[in-house]
Amino acid sequence: MLLSGRGSIASVNYTGEEAAPEIKKLLDAVIEHEDEFEKWEALLTRALDLEGGVTRNSSPSAIELVRNVFDCFLAKFPLFFGYWKKYADFEFSIGGTETAEMVYERGVSCIPSSVDLWTAYCAFKVDTSHDNDILRALFERAVEFVGIDFQNSPFWNKYIEFEERVNEPTNITVLHRRAFQTPSYHFAQYYEKFRVFITTRPIEELAEPEVLEKIQAAVEKENAGHDRPAAEIDRQLRHKLDQHYYEIYSVVQQAVSVRWNFEQDIKRAFFHVEELSEEDLANWRAYLDFEEKQGDFQRTLFLYERCLVTCALYEEFWLRYARWLLSQGKEEDCRLVYVRASCIFVPITQPAVRLNWARLEEKLGRIQIAREIHEGILTQLPTHIETIISLAGVVRRNNGNEAAVETLETYIKASTSEVGGILATEQARILWQCKGSVDEARAIFKTKSEQFLDSKEFWLKYLEFEAAQPAVDQEEAHGRVKEVHELVREKGRFSPEASKELSNYYMDYLLSRGGKNATEEYMILDKDVNGYVSSNNAPSSSPSSSKPHLAADKRKNKNLR
Repeated sequence: MLLSGRGSIASVNYTGEEAAPEIKKLLDAVIEHEDEFEKWEALLTRALDLEGGVTRNSSPSAIELVRNVFDCFLAKFPLFFGYWKKYADFEFSIGGTETAEMVYERGVSCIPSSVDLWTAYCAFKVDTSHDNDILRALFERAVEFVGIDFQNSPFWNKYIEFEERVNEPTNITVLHRRAFQTPSYHFAQYYEKFRVFITTRPIEELAEPEVLEKIQAAVEKENAGHDRPAAEIDRQLRHKLDQHYYEIYSVVQQAVSVRWNFEQDIKRAFFHVEELSEEDLANWRAYLDFEEKQGDFQRTLFLYERCLVTCALYEEFWLRYARWLLSQGKEEDCRLVYVRASCIFVPITQPAVRLNWARLEEKLGRIQIAREIHEGILTQLPTHIETIISLAGVVRRNNGNEAAVETLETYIKASTSEVGGILATEQARILWQCKGSVDEARAIFKTKSEQFLDSKEFWLKYLEFEAAQPAVDQEEAHGRVKEVHELVREKGRFSPEASKELSNYYMDYLLSRGGKNATEEYMILDKDVNGYVSSNNAPSSSPSSSKPHLAADKRKNKNLR
């Protein structure tokens, strides 16, 4: 098996002669567009069709190609349960039971909440193994993962079918009893069959020992002082068992009814690369809200896992899952969710999940790992501002303010003016708000002002910084802000829109913080900045909005009222 991970498909080689140019073309297409499912599908389909369909009698090169493509494809898209089944079938035809079982094991480890994959695995095992204990162990493993799935009937039916096949009526009774007590679409079918067993099967098969003892005690109490025949006592026991299970049935029925409101709106319960509709996403959000409020940890956990098969490419659900786990005190489980999301499903171009992962690692004291996560993002997105600032935050919290400023300086030197200007303002913010040194922060703005004459964000933060400084002498404070604005007007290399935005900030400052001469300065700037708007330069507007509102019109409208 090839090493998994992004780019692993580039190491796949086809040494066969048949369709070699075509296979190379398909491989190159996948290498170039690794995130496009259609390219993978075309490659896999063609590989399977080599030599009239790859079988155990095919050439080693064709068999190796199919295996390698399956491995790379399922490392990239591990939630396609149908392809795990297809891969297992292929391996069974090529290598036999053991290799097929290995594929199934890999599959259920990647998508443990898949009812279909567990059912297929159990069916395969039933057909290829004669050890009933091993088979039951596999079925019970599956119960742990999909036993509470709302659509779990294919699995329970397969389990019951197995026990019927080996003629174990006691186990059949128990399975029906277990199946109907879980809220699921077909729970009533299992209940009705179990009610038949209540009248026909031995009493000890019908309930757990503690339940049976309680019911027997109730019957004995009712019969105190009366000598009842054994048949009558048996009838009473069965009647009370029926009542006991009807109460459970009623509770389950209510749980099913409430959940059906959400289940019926799940239009796609499997993974695909195609986007979900907003209605689908809203339904999952509401369903998760509901289960969280119920307070059942296992059911909520399972619904998250199920949701993240369908919504695996949506970072909001990974973030929500991780936050919920953390709220439950499951720090390590939370970390594993971040790992799964970051390493497999959420593209690095959406770094929010990775940044939250880094914050968790920092919380857990793994500072170096937190830094490495940031650096991994920046390897692919070297100018991602949020990540650089977040990395500087990690450094500041653990190594001090000066180290954070130095880290930012490293990235400023390697960045464009647009990015560097923003990072410079973060340097100033750290020195001002974290270190408490206004002078050092002001020095950053002054020394870097010539470097970022075209960075609107730099100058806006510079204005905000000076405007935020407390001062006993208001004229002195005004002078500092005015000095920055004059530099904007004299030296700035901005678009007209950016220049206007910066001046408007200063004009607002004049009105909110200026002295008695502020309005005079404001009016001069207003003329210079906003000027006269010609018809050629004015933004387009609707006929109604461009119609002049004349005083005469206003008087006319007033007279009509």
